Amino acid sequence: ITSPVAFDILPLKLHPFSQSTPTGLDCVGWKRRISAPVIADGALDKTALTDDVGSEEDLYEDFRSSNHRYGHSGGGGEQLAINELISDGSVVYAEALWDHVTMDDQELGFKAGDVIEVMDATNKEWWWGRILDSEGWFPASFVRLRVNQDEPMEDYPLKVEGGKEDDSRRFGMGQTTKDQMRTNVINEIISTERDYIKHLKDICEGYIKQCRKRADMFTEEQLKTIFGNIEDIYRCQKKFVKALEKKFNKDHPHLSEVGSCFLEYQTEFQIYSEYCNNHPNACMELSRLTKVNKYVYFFEACRLLQKMIDISLDGFLLTPVQKICKYPLQLAELLKYTNPQHRDFKDVEAALNAMKNVARLINERKRRLENIDKIAQWQSSIEDWEGEDVLVRSSELIYSGELAKISHPQAKSQQRMFFLFDHQLVCCKKDLLRRDILYYKSRINMDDMEILDVEDGKDKDFNTSVKNAFKLHCRDTEEVHLFCAKKPEQKQRWLKAFENERRQVQLDQETGFSITEVQKKQAMLNASKQHHAGKPKAVTRPYYDFLMRQKHPTLPTTLPQQQVFMLAEPKRKPSNFWQNISRLTPFRK
Repeated sequence: ITSPVAFDILPLKLHPFSQSTPTGLDCVGWKRRISAPVIADGALDKTALTDDVGSEEDLYEDFRSSNHRYGHSGGGGEQLAINELISDGSVVYAEALWDHVTMDDQELGFKAGDVIEVMDATNKEWWWGRILDSEGWFPASFVRLRVNQDEPMEDYPLKVEGGKEDDSRRFGMGQTTKDQMRTNVINEIISTERDYIKHLKDICEGYIKQCRKRADMFTEEQLKTIFGNIEDIYRCQKKFVKALEKKFNKDHPHLSEVGSCFLEYQTEFQIYSEYCNNHPNACMELSRLTKVNKYVYFFEACRLLQKMIDISLDGFLLTPVQKICKYPLQLAELLKYTNPQHRDFKDVEAALNAMKNVARLINERKRRLENIDKIAQWQSSIEDWEGEDVLVRSSELIYSGELAKISHPQAKSQQRMFFLFDHQLVCCKKDLLRRDILYYKSRINMDDMEILDVEDGKDKDFNTSVKNAFKLHCRDTEEVHLFCAKKPEQKQRWLKAFENERRQVQLDQETGFSITEVQKKQAMLNASKQHHAGKPKAVTRPYYDFLMRQKHPTLPTTLPQQQVFMLAEPKRKPSNFWQNISRLTPFRK
């Protein structure tokens, strides 16, 4: 290939957004058959589903057995182009949108931001790729193909003596080629934004508007659960794309100055946090509804009447999550091809940092919401649980470990396992024979406590000698709890953990972070079902089931073990939650 190769493909094959009539389909005939559930003039006809076209079962069977594939083939054209390039000996690179953590030696693990060489894209869902010396299958929806397929590992300017950037090493190309590369990235940003607006409009007008006409099928609460605040996102993105187009230089795209647009809208982009947090609920609600035939038929009718590509509703609703993930990658690539002397350089640099911060905020909230499933399953593994669920007040495990608890009146010492969550400290006892089994004993409300460091020696309150000790003192009741660690460093870790707990509580208050009652109840219900069914007490994520539905027989048949929706910083220190829990509680596989 003599000229730069440009790709413009969204993950999950959602680009381009075709407005053409679905191929191989008699649209007039189809509209006539589905005119009952989706009504153009807003009138309701509750009997139409069964009276006009037979029973719901017959209707669904006819729909299912028709074997039509409407519209977009799921990225077949793009896949063909990619495989042709690979066959010709070209190297095709993709960037990871999310972490793919796997224990399967046939799968390729990577972190968000990693660059992957795509070696085979024959299958729609799973591609074969390589990172350094490792090869394996990975989910195609987890990556974004690079706009410019050159020098994939050199993402940032290199410094030479004197502190100046070596442009020749940075780009390895002349000024004309650099301008072309920047043009490619600018064009991708503009074109994908326009497509994204069309996509959001289709959801709002093709699905939400039609759903609101069917009060017999959907409540407002259901619509809020399924679509979240996507209408707010649509309004925000319409303003954003207008701002981008004002800065777009049609004659010389490489001279466009788009960085300021991202800086202007960085605060408004935080509305994606609400959408991303709600997205698991949307998938669960859709999964529940689509078990009923008439809803499957209704959603397909909405898609066809709006002339949308052949992707199910849950796939359409994933794109706002993917979009906010994509901005830092686009800006990083734009910065790579922007000279420091360019008028847009400083704004692009600042915009990249701003969008990383937005993504980091959203990702942190997402991580916290994912933790509630782990906490619920941890609680279900504890024997003799008493009182309210942990999730009633807490959503984060701060620290855990073994301590000696000294009690009145004889200053009796007992070894206990303690789990420090935000707002509370839970105390458990190990089984005498099976040390992996824990029994609930008590809990302490951390909102009422102050932490007191205790010097080694005799404690006057408990009249006993202590070492590596600290106290929890209740300001209201004057109740005192005395604890001893085995080593000085363990004591310091606990004191630091108590500071972190208070800091986390304060941060949640400042940012307004909270977990809905529905989310708490659902997490406990899932944990309870798993516990009573006798299943292994391991974390499952039904939320992600929709990501990969069709697998080639030779491809991985299980979901990735971990799928973090966005990591703006690939080197972010991982959470130690699961390591702590799995080490200390009876999870069995």
